[in-house]
Amino acid sequence: MLFLFLAQAAPAAPASPASSLVGLLPIVFIFVIGYYVMIRPQMKRQKEQARLVSALKTGDDVITTSGIHGRITNVKETTVIVKVADNVKLEMEKSAVTNVLKPSQA
Repeated sequence: MLFLFLAQAAPAAPASPASSLVGLLPIVFIFVIGYYVMIRPQMKRQKEQARLVSALKTGDDVITTSGIHGRITNVKETTVIVKVADNVKLEMEKSAVTNVLKPSQA
């Protein structure tokens, strides 16, 4: 019986272009919110990290991604040599440095 009613139902009117744009509005809104919540802060952090790496110099007290505290003794093109203790020096990538300590923090 239900099939008879559905078969006799009037065909749906074609959707107007304005209603299809209104239907896409929530999806566009979700992408805009996602950009400001996820992508933009990540780009900001990457720029800050690149600025930090390019400003490394001999004598800076640094903290690495693994939590090692030390002082930079030599800066090369892509690596730095970090003095961790007396007679202990580590050569690591510049990108491994996450924080440069100011003299008041050291």
